[in-house]
Amino acid sequence: MQKLTPADLLKLEDYAEQRAAFRKRVLEHKKHRKLHLGAHLTLLFEDRLTIQYQVQEMLRIERIFERGAIEEELGAYNPLVPDGRNWKATCLIEFEDPVERAWRLAQLKGIEDLIWAQAGEGARIAAIADEDMDRSNDIKTSAVHFLRFELDPASLQAVKSGAALRFGVNHPSYSQSVEVPEPVRHALAADLA
Repeated sequence: MQKLTPADLLKLEDYAEQRAAFRKRVLEHKKHRKLHLGAHLTLLFEDRLTIQYQVQEMLRIERIFERGAIEEELGAYNPLVPDGRNWKATCLIEFEDPVERAWRLAQLKGIEDLIWAQAGEGARIAAIADEDMDRSNDIKTSAVHFLRFELDPASLQAVKSGAALRFGVNHPSYSQSVEVPEPVRHALAADLA
């Protein structure tokens, strides 16, 4: 997938006019890019369109229109666009109650390093977490992580050939494994070169 350039983005006034329709399109697109690993962990798989939407929203909110500042935003967000050999996902750890959330995030320290993918009967692919910056500390994990799943050639071929796809997490305090529903598997397969 090609990275975004300033030419791919709408000017602020054009985005304001097209925002409702663009947002609707992106929300529909995201329906097949979400995977729940149990009740409290969600993976949102990013692609060029989801990142374009995030950048457009940041430019709108921050009223950014200068080329240098736009390129800075692209520099921050483009690493989240998959490159055809991997998947990139935003990982959300979700607990509604703030007190429970604080307690659980302490209990789930290190969970971001224990999330995996598996294509067919192949080896598990460990997520590479938070390459841009560490989001956990000695006390707790963060509620948001950015993950990369780098596929080996056998896994790439298995996914392209229609093999079943599983994602899971094996943390002592939170263990889940799910087979990816076909619409999501199809979207993820389409991300691969």
